[in-house]
Amino acid sequence: MRIALKRTYILLAALGMTAAPAFAQLNKVQHVVVIYMENHSFDNLYGQFPGAEGLEQASQENITQLNAEGQPYHTLPPIPRSSAFPTNLPNTYFNIDQYVAADQVTPDVTHRFYQEQLQINGGKMNKYALYNFTKGFAMGYYRTRDLPLYDLARKYTVCDHFFHSVFGGSFLNHQWLVAAASPTFPNAPASIVAQVDAEGKLIKDGTVTPDGYAVNTVNSINLYPKNGNPAFLVPAQTGPNIGDRLSDKGISWAWYSGGWNNIMAGKPAPSFTYHHQPFAYFTRYAEGTVGRKKHLKDETEFLEAAKKGTLPAVSFVKPIGLENEHPGESTVTGGESHAVELINAVLNGPNGKDAVVILTYDENGGFWDHVAPPLIDKWGPGTRIPALILSPFAKKGYVDHTVYETVSILAFIEKRWGLKPLNERDKNADPLSHAFNF
Repeated sequence: MRIALKRTYILLAALGMTAAPAFAQLNKVQHVVVIYMENHSFDNLYGQFPGAEGLEQASQENITQLNAEGQPYHTLPPIPRSSAFPTNLPNTYFNIDQYVAADQVTPDVTHRFYQEQLQINGGKMNKYALYNFTKGFAMGYYRTRDLPLYDLARKYTVCDHFFHSVFGGSFLNHQWLVAAASPTFPNAPASIVAQVDAEGKLIKDGTVTPDGYAVNTVNSINLYPKNGNPAFLVPAQTGPNIGDRLSDKGISWAWYSGGWNNIMAGKPAPSFTYHHQPFAYFTRYAEGTVGRKKHLKDETEFLEAAKKGTLPAVSFVKPIGLENEHPGESTVTGGESHAVELINAVLNGPNGKDAVVILTYDENGGFWDHVAPPLIDKWGPGTRIPALILSPFAKKGYVDHTVYETVSILAFIEKRWGLKPLNERDKNADPLSHAFNF
């Protein structure tokens, strides 16, 4: 009995709880909803959020951007292919809204595996403008108070030290959201394999690392546009993912994607993104499998389930390109307004009383942030991103300064349902331990 109690208190401490029994507290959560938006750093969206470590806390060393010679730019390098921005912006962060409104499409920003490591520059955070095809635009931010998500963020918990788990872009961070690991691509065509020197310095950029991991955007042999060349597609993955863990324990779950029904009908919407469907990369969810039919669904089914109170235990929601905030295609206002609709459907629906909604971003999209990410392994984490915890159990009006990463979401799900971790990364990640008040 004494040993059992000791274990209980250890678990309570890990989850930031003080009341016993531990499982009775955590088991209050019956539904977890993860909404996965696109391509913004914390400073880019929440740099002015009250109580958060934001723009005012940035040091000049982390703000001032350096050129290829390691010297400060006199002014930010001009933003190409856009006449909306001055060509002599000071070498510091600047407000985007004064030039391009948040309901308008802006240029996209460089977000790739090797380039992000160069942008971070060993934690100095001072080469985002240099290693970027939109140059000085990487230093832009939006007025936080004008964000459609702002009121919900003020009401619940904002995590201001949440980092995307792996360097690079959307493809790889989606993989880490579900598997905490990078896909393998053995014997990839030489033309898409990167080259690095003995010290790891990039010689030639590529989709696949020299040791055979797919790190930049590449589609799956299980799901790709019909004009895709199979030789350049990632082979079906067989490693573990969170869907497998949930299914093997009989826990309901689904990945809801905007535009999925159209894909299944052979009529893809122009803004549907194939590499935003991470489960489809795995053998268990390939075309024609029971896993795909049962667990990969359209976002419209999520909204219907939320309103009826029939959500599965775990839901992942991926809005289509026009509604996910991705620069170059979506807008901040349009994407966040859609996110508000998704959140309210859950919290105002029958499942809202026992739900935890986690809204975060796949990665920073190449936008600058002043907080250096922690060092864990060769994969990351990458730049700081926004994360909101919205739930009756979330601390109210709270800024959580705890260091989290994308796979902290997996760690939370694993703690809640007693699942075996996928690997050391999610095993050691903090399971959102200070975001709740049960």
